[in-house]
Amino acid sequence: MKCLFLLCLCLVPIVVFSSTFTSQNPINLPSDATPVLDVTGKELDSHLSYRIISTFWGALGGDVYLGKSPNSDAPCANGIFRYNSDVGPSGTPVRFIGSSSHFGQGIFENELLNIQFAISTSKLCVSYTIWKVGDYDASLGTMLLETGGTIGQADSSWFKIVKSSQLGYNLLYCPVTSTMICPLFL
Repeated sequence: MKCLFLLCLCLVPIVVFSSTFTSQNPINLPSDATPVLDVTGKELDSHLSYRIISTFWGALGGDVYLGKSPNSDAPCANGIFRYNSDVGPSGTPVRFIGSSSHFGQGIFENELLNIQFAISTSKLCVSYTIWKVGDYDASLGTMLLETGGTIGQADSSWFKIVKSSQLGYNLLYCPVTSTMICPLFL
């Protein structure tokens, strides 16, 4: 039996991004904006898709993927999970949608952004591809990542990517009502 691992607050603090496509187009960036880089050292591009992978190996490793949540009556896959090993299937590609379009195609550290699984889907399932943070689950004692978010809205769908003190990046949940506090998610 495959063991699915629900992502929860402070679970895997370090992630890196693996590009599924590459681009040769240079981006002119403002001097105060630091771009997020993929595993090859290229800047993330909001028009491309990436896989979120752990920088850890073994049981702490594994890619993030879209799957059906247990006990869910949703008509589409609606859960955000991580394979519990770095050996196994590749994760589901995602797109990062930045909040500041005036910077161009790039994704920058500390920028508010939405995350969307980059998969083909029916009209019925489009909202089931956008990440959000669910309500507090008292039985688990935490909030879980799930789908059903909205792009560009002041709700539970905003995240930030920040440089880790180790290798890679941390993914933070940033409620728009929060001015400075962004809990660590991945």
